[in-house]
Amino acid sequence: MKKKYLLGASLWRSLCISVLLIFTLNSCMDEPVTFPDTPEGNFDALWHIIDTRYCYLYYKNINWDSIRVVYQRGLPYVKHCRFALFDHFGAMLNELRDGHVNLFSNFDVSRYEGWFTDSATNFFPAIIRDHYIEGNFRIAGGLRFARLRDHNIGYIQYSSFASGFSDSNIWHIMYYFSDLDGIIIDVRHNGGGMVTNAERLASFFFTETTVTGFMKFRNGPGHNDFSQPVAVRTPAHPTIQWQRPVAVLTNRLSYSATNDFVVRMRHAPNAFTVGSWTGGGGGMPLSSELPNGWMVRFSASPMLDSEMRHTEWGIAPDFHVIISDEDRENNIDAVIERAILEMARR
Repeated sequence: MKKKYLLGASLWRSLCISVLLIFTLNSCMDEPVTFPDTPEGNFDALWHIIDTRYCYLYYKNINWDSIRVVYQRGLPYVKHCRFALFDHFGAMLNELRDGHVNLFSNFDVSRYEGWFTDSATNFFPAIIRDHYIEGNFRIAGGLRFARLRDHNIGYIQYSSFASGFSDSNIWHIMYYFSDLDGIIIDVRHNGGGMVTNAERLASFFFTETTVTGFMKFRNGPGHNDFSQPVAVRTPAHPTIQWQRPVAVLTNRLSYSATNDFVVRMRHAPNAFTVGSWTGGGGGMPLSSELPNGWMVRFSASPMLDSEMRHTEWGIAPDFHVIISDEDRENNIDAVIERAILEMARR
């Protein structure tokens, strides 16, 4: 239990600071604004939640007042049908261009997919299974792992940071790879999950606690009212530390907690990244309820990298590689091939 607490220490510090800031802010403000359960009231409630709590209005240069005017004009045409009203609200939220923003009802979930729809897939699991790994994948918790054919390199595939793993899982994986020259961690198509799992997995590749980023908290009504940045630290695991090369493979569908993992791994002593830009999703999400019971999720606290740059739009890889149509036809994963090449140079 003690190890789990240590691994999550930086996250707990950030959350505690967030709670303190929210408490302080609320104690200095009037009672929360309430809205009636009418189409107009729900519209106003949704607009108000984003206006006062969403964290990227200023950064993305979004004129939320103008967006209100546009969508308010359309309200009379959709107010008598809950499905049309839901779609109207969802379209307004999509103006934020944020995959972390969703509206939830008991009949649908709104979603913004523009952050990845125009990007190359850059990941074909069948090619990896049939042409790159020895035998079948072994499974340890949420991780699948195998050795690469004809190379002294281990391969780990992690498809969701919502899937957990234990120290024992990681110990056995590293023991299985103990005679190899390096490890590839493939987080392509990993849409995220729990930030605690991102921190924990990264910790096995650090030798000392390292500041890998920062977080800010919105603390006022202005769109650019934020706290001072709070350091986000990635700890080194006290007993399990891989100290040979490690390549992290990314694509545009590496999102949210995966984005956070990549931000952390850029500071691991022997790590490098290969593939295409991650999808981003740098805002810590929170949820709030409309008068009619619909729930809205939104980015509330922006995450920054160690150089104070926003991570909302994604992270560039150290080595940008796209799998071409010719590569795919010849069963070549050019991202893995580049990782193998770069690992040989270390």
